[in-house]
Order: sequence, then C-alpha cells, then structure tokens
Amino acid sequence: MNEVNGAKGHIAALVTILIWGTAFISTTILLTDFRPIEIIFYRFSIGLLVLMIAYPRRLKGTSKKEELMFAAAGLCGITLYFLLEKIALTYTAASNVGVIISVAPFFTALLARWLLDGEKPNTAFFIGFISAIMGISLISFNGIAVLELNPVGDILALSAAIVWALYSILLKKISLFGHNTIQTTRRIFCYGLIILTPILFLFQFEWGFERFTRPSNVFNILFLGLGASALCFATWNFAVRTLGAVRTSIYIYLIPVITVAASVIVLSERITWMSALGTVLTLAGLFISGRKNKPSPNPRESENGF
Repeated sequence: MNEVNGAKGHIAALVTILIWGTAFISTTILLTDFRPIEIIFYRFSIGLLVLMIAYPRRLKGTSKKEELMFAAAGLCGITLYFLLEKIALTYTAASNVGVIISVAPFFTALLARWLLDGEKPNTAFFIGFISAIMGISLISFNGIAVLELNPVGDILALSAAIVWALYSILLKKISLFGHNTIQTTRRIFCYGLIILTPILFLFQFEWGFERFTRPSNVFNILFLGLGASALCFATWNFAVRTLGAVRTSIYIYLIPVITVAASVIVLSERITWMSALGTVLTLAGLFISGRKNKPSPNPRESENGF
C-alpha cells in the first residue's frame, strides 16, 4: 500500500512540474496586458473558485493552531513567494532568478533537519543538488557572455526560495492534521488572497475586465487558474503529504528542463549544447537526490533515512 501511495505521490509531483514548467508561456503572453500582481490575483481567485466547486464541503472542526498554520502557508506559498519572485524579476535577470529559485530544495532539506522528524536528507541528496544546480545554471545562463549580479534582485529571489521552503515544511505539518487535500489547499488559497488583497493597490492593481474580451487572455488566465493553481497546488500538496517535503522538493529541478522543452516545441527555439548538457546534469541530479539510504541494521537509524 505504501508503494502504491508513493507511486501516486511521484506522479502527482511530476504532473505538477510539467504544468508549472509550461506556465511561463501563459504568463509571458498575459504580461502584455496585465501587471504581475493582477495575474497573481486572478489566477488564485479562479483557483479558489474551482476548488470550492470541486469539493464544496466546508472544513470544520479546525483548531486555532491549525488555522494559524493555514494562514502561514497562505502567506508563504501564495502571497510572499509570488510577490518576491515577480519583484525580483524587475531588479535582476530572469536567468539569475531561475537558478536562485532552484535552490529551494536545499533550504527545504536544511529546515527539514530541524523541523521535521524522519526527513533528514542523506549525502546523495547534496551530491544530486550540486549536479542539478550546475545543470540549471547551464540552462539559465545559456548564451550569456557575462554573468551579472544584481544584489537587490538576487536577494529577493533567494528570499523567495527560502519562503517556498518554509511553505513546504508547513504543508507537511498541515498534512498531519488529516484533513482532505482539496479542503486544505482551498483554505491556504483563501488566506493567501486575504493577505494579498490590501497589497494590491500598492502595485497599481486595475480590474480592467475589458482585457478578458481577448480569447488569448481568457485561455491563458484559465490555464493558470485551473491548471497551474487549482490542480497543481492540490497535487503538490498531495505529493508533499505522501512523499515528504524533501523528496517532493527535488522535482523543482525539472522546471528549467520542462521550460526548455516547451520553448523548443511551442516557441520553435533551438536547443544548444549548453542546454542539452544542462538537461542531462539536471536529470542526473534529480535521480541521485531521489535515492534512498541503504537499509540500516538499526531500525531507529533507518527511520531517519531519506
């Protein structure tokens, strides 16, 4: 039964990353008519509505501690992460942000050592991390002659990676409450939007409903709301619940690989030798990081293995 659940968890994580890796195309198209803050608000509002329709039962019987956990997850995973990422892109190159955000599994592993029982990463995790980051760097900096560091933007991107790691830890703790995954995802969305709402007009938010008369805008915002938000956050939360925060987080390494593949297929971009080598290193890092420790004769030690 555990093997079946584990397989479902890996499939859920992979489906999530496949969609998140292609979501950049929709975001890029929408940025012609929408500000980043508007895209964030609309996609998660749609996501919340879809989750309410998909599973209309109310989440009852929660304690004050549980509600605080939901609010913290909404703050980290919805409000802060996306704001920090989008603001970082205005100060530094997208390639810098892509690499720095991919460090999130490393921070997840560090936090897990202190905050989660039984999720202590092994040596293979860190070897795989090095391989994956080398690969992601080749993909992200492909064709860039000079690497430019922009302290403000790079620090914001690093903060986003740390915030996502905190979100992953919170998800694992929330999963121990035993609530339905869709209900918990819906509650996290709700808190995230509540916290986001007062911030909207600081970023010149406009309703601009006339923009939705364009079919391409409708299609792409629905893709982000239905797929990248409602579906993906639910499947990601399920994966964290099933596999753990650390093992699920390593799938983040695949996002640049999926992005390269989508660029070749959708945008007809050419794949270079740097992108190809980066893809190989990233996939190797994913495989190495996902390896488990060898069984230990000491049961207590084996419980702590990754």
